[in-house]
Amino acid sequence: MGDFINDAWTSDLTYIWTGSGWLYLTVIMDLYNREIIGHSFSKRMTAETTVNPALDMAVMHRRPAPSVVIHSDQGIQYASKSFRKKLVKHGLIQSMSGRGNCYDNGVTESFFKTLKTELVYFEHYRTREEARHSLFEYIEVFYNRKRKHSTLGYKSPVEFLRYKQQLIVMAS
Repeated sequence: MGDFINDAWTSDLTYIWTGSGWLYLTVIMDLYNREIIGHSFSKRMTAETTVNPALDMAVMHRRPAPSVVIHSDQGIQYASKSFRKKLVKHGLIQSMSGRGNCYDNGVTESFFKTLKTELVYFEHYRTREEARHSLFEYIEVFYNRKRKHSTLGYKSPVEFLRYKQQLIVMAS
């Protein structure tokens, strides 16, 4: 877990089958409170349609100071020139898993497992748009605001962040 907000982020992408083809979901998670701070949906798996929009959302949402470490696997989207240019533009530091090491990005992989076992495997999405709405609601309404995490003292990511912010205010 990151020791501070915007200390370390992770990112990965997964795919979800719909009646109109694959929908690719990219997420960016802040390890501090396990919140999904950026996400994007696309019918194509390119840097421009997947990881770049998710990074833009995370930066807009958190407005981090330079030096946030963002960890991912060695996928072509994360190694692309356009993604690396965005990292440089925002002063973010790239970290990538070792080749073939599936455990390096375990926290984000765990999120995808949770998403699929709690939602996706029970759904039969007719269209990408239907899946997009369902996934958005899961991430923004349920996962970030309601779903309890043992790592966070059985608080949701948003509750944990508020709790920590209140402690800081009380200490000052």
